[in-house]
Amino acid sequence: MFFWDYTFVLLIPPLLLALYAQAKVQSTYARFSRRLARRGLTGAEVAAQILGASGAGRVAIEKIPGRLTDHYDPRRKVLRLSEAVYDSSSIAALGVAAHEAGHALQDHFHYAPLHLRNAIYPLANLGSTLAFPLFFIGLILSQGRPHFLMDLGILLFAGAVAFTVITLPVEFNASRRALMVLKEGNYLTPEELEGARQVLSAAALTYVAATAMAVMQLLRLFLIRQSRD
Repeated sequence: MFFWDYTFVLLIPPLLLALYAQAKVQSTYARFSRRLARRGLTGAEVAAQILGASGAGRVAIEKIPGRLTDHYDPRRKVLRLSEAVYDSSSIAALGVAAHEAGHALQDHFHYAPLHLRNAIYPLANLGSTLAFPLFFIGLILSQGRPHFLMDLGILLFAGAVAFTVITLPVEFNASRRALMVLKEGNYLTPEELEGARQVLSAAALTYVAATAMAVMQLLRLFLIRQSRD
């Protein structure tokens, strides 16, 4: 019943959105990875200049393997760029590098949603790991018994959902910062800036899809729980 029930239909729209978002980000990133910015600066150079100009120059910049593995580590104050971004002068690389530098700027200027997201990360990580096993065990044992494990699973997963919701303004703000500094610093021409905007918009859609999926999963758990009363 847990795996084959009517509540599965709730997951179809966010699943379709997730598939579209993934295809969109891959195609957009690939397209603008082939177009080099006129100034010829690499992603690592642009990130370093952005951080230096803002006073956050103490943030280290590291090259890491993988594709689209770029991220900012607020605990170690390290901005990690994938090889394709670190060494590339493409429009896509500069957009991604500036976005991750935007996260470092958020940390440097104490952007509240970022610090809130970092604070609830341990609970969200625990919730995403334990929620479904606890809920499933509670579902099996729920006949004629209190629904404590199901309720605990829902509560833990709600923490994970809260994390995905808070992630949205953090990511959107980082993209806005990125586009602003790319424009003000004349790192990209207006035409190139539009390409970077498309790359970051496609990436943002993946976060929207993840949030929609998480919210629908939470609703689904709640409906299954209610059906046991």
